[in-house]
Order: sequence, then structure tokens, then C-alpha cells
Amino acid sequence: MTSNPDKIQKQIRYLTVYAIVSSILLITALSLILKMDRKTENLTVEELTAKRINIVEPNGLPRLVLSNVEKSPANLNHGKPFGIPGGNRGGLIFYDDEATECGGLVFSGRKDSSGKYFASGHFSFDQYNQNQVLYLQYLDDNGDRKTGLYVDDWHNSPPYPEFRRTYKETEKLPNGPDRDAKLKQLLEPANSDPAFAHRVFIGKDAAKSALINLADKKGKTRIQLIVDSTGEAKINFLDSIGKVIYSLPNKEKH
Repeated sequence: MTSNPDKIQKQIRYLTVYAIVSSILLITALSLILKMDRKTENLTVEELTAKRINIVEPNGLPRLVLSNVEKSPANLNHGKPFGIPGGNRGGLIFYDDEATECGGLVFSGRKDSSGKYFASGHFSFDQYNQNQVLYLQYLDDNGDRKTGLYVDDWHNSPPYPEFRRTYKETEKLPNGPDRDAKLKQLLEPANSDPAFAHRVFIGKDAAKSALINLADKKGKTRIQLIVDSTGEAKINFLDSIGKVIYSLPNKEKH
């Protein structure tokens, strides 16, 4: 059987045209993809709707998460979950260089079937490898409100995830002296110094008093500056067990 030269030439021309067109289309597609990549480095949009946005470092570790409640992340310590599970808090969560949660901004507000409500706002920063030590907090339990700035102390060891896990396990023990002693040891691990202590509070308490509390390292308030709900102003000095030992203005009669 002899070959048809004209037919072979037609096939060669067809393959040549096909190869040229395919190459042009491929080059065009690659060019569009590269242009798209360059554009998305500085993307501008009028409006963005999302359930969660993750900001990550070049190595993929999280730096900040913005999410609704459903998509919110679990507590992370060195990239591993602990404590609060995911799906419980809407807002912003901050992470340090080691993928450990180090603060955030979370908020809530809801009313139950009986008409009672609960609302909160919390903006915090954590001690390294521990819990929060600087935070603004608003808590409103159906009108029972406390709002203010807190400065806390936290011990340096064990790391907070270990402390929390041990404390939660101890809470599950049967009520009794053994459970109470173990909880006390966790809360006051050395020389009766607490695992954590509120050192400074500036704000308003549930009694509607504006106040500043300054506490010692055991968390015992030693000085109070108060303007109560009636408008009376005073300064209290307290001892280590919370007893007022001196007050200004001094109303004792001479």
C-alpha cells in the first residue's frame, strides 16, 4: 500500500497549526495567571463577607484569626489545642511567634427564653506561656455589671495548659478534704503565694461604685479609692486579711 504524499503533508500542516495554537493558548494562560497572582498581592474590594479570615506568617504559623462563633479556633499552645474548644467565641484571637494564643478581642450578647440576658466584651494580652495579665472586660449578667481594666500576676510554671488541665482533673474528684487540699496546692503553689493574683483593678463594680483597687502579690486589696453609688468619696487602707485599718476622710471625732 503506497502512502499519499498530499495527505501526509496536510496532516503535517494540521499538526503544525495545532502545536502553534496550543502554545499560544498556553502562554496566554500562564501570563494571565502570573498577572492575577501579582494583582492579588494588593487586592482591593468594596465589600468582603467571610466566616473566618486567617492571617499567617510565611512559614504558615497563625498570627491572627478573625472569625464568627461557629468557625472560631480552639485555644492553641505551640500549635496544639487545649482548653476552650473551637466554635465558642466570635472575634479576634492573637498568636505569638510559637503559635501560642497570647490574647484577643471577643464579645457576646444574648437573651434567653425567659427574657434574661448576658453580654460581655473582653480585650486581653497574655503573659508568655500563661494566661491573661492585662485586659479590659465588660460583664453584664442581666443588669449585674462589672466593667474595668485589670492587671494580674501569673506564676511562671507550670505552663498554663498544664495548670489548667491539672486543675480541671482535680475538680472532678469527690468532694472532701483531699480534693480541697489539692485545689489549694494548685492555687497557692509556694509559700501561700497564689498561682495568679489580681493586682490592679480600675473600673466600676456591681454595686455601681467607681473604684481603684491596688493589691499585694497575694491578691489582697490593700488600698481602695472609691466613689460609691451615692457620690461619697473615700480612700481605704486595708490589712492582709481585708480589714479596713484607716480611711480618708477620717470621720473619727477628736
